[in-house]
Amino acid sequence: MDVRRTLYVEDVALVDAGVPLARPVRRVAGLAVLANPYAGRFVADLSPLFDTGLEVGTLLMTRVLELLGGPAVSYGKAAVVGTLGETEHGGALLHPKLGKPMRAAVGGGEAIIPSNVKVAAPGTPIDVPLGHKDNVWSFDHFDTMTVMVPDAPRPDEIVMVVAIADGGRPHPRVGQSRATI
Repeated sequence: MDVRRTLYVEDVALVDAGVPLARPVRRVAGLAVLANPYAGRFVADLSPLFDTGLEVGTLLMTRVLELLGGPAVSYGKAAVVGTLGETEHGGALLHPKLGKPMRAAVGGGEAIIPSNVKVAAPGTPIDVPLGHKDNVWSFDHFDTMTVMVPDAPRPDEIVMVVAIADGGRPHPRVGQSRATI
């Protein structure tokens, strides 16, 4: 696990559209900047990244839960791969093994964990999709947290992100469930 730096972002919404929220909505993301061992070359077996994703994700989730300070209601994950890498490198960090510890950390997790991966230059923001941890059809919890690291990913790095929130969008008004579509 070759981590160059970590960064934690806490976003607390108090007012939206000029209207105070009944209660603040807190979103927290943990970002880790990792060396990409496969940058600049095609490798068929990416399984070593599966374990790296598990280790780094567990580290990040521990701290984001502390920063959230209460129960998590929604979650998401993302990766930005440096320009010498592939989207599949980010997917290898996020998908095979990261879900189980994320679900355990939030105390549930019946729903899929929304995700996003892209290849980009240093400082590129990524939108981390958020969704309700137990109800994939909870429209009120379809949300996004945009994060970035100013100097990452370098061409041979990957920025890995986990994010959680204690609520949905501020002032949701588009429906509660699949039954409404």
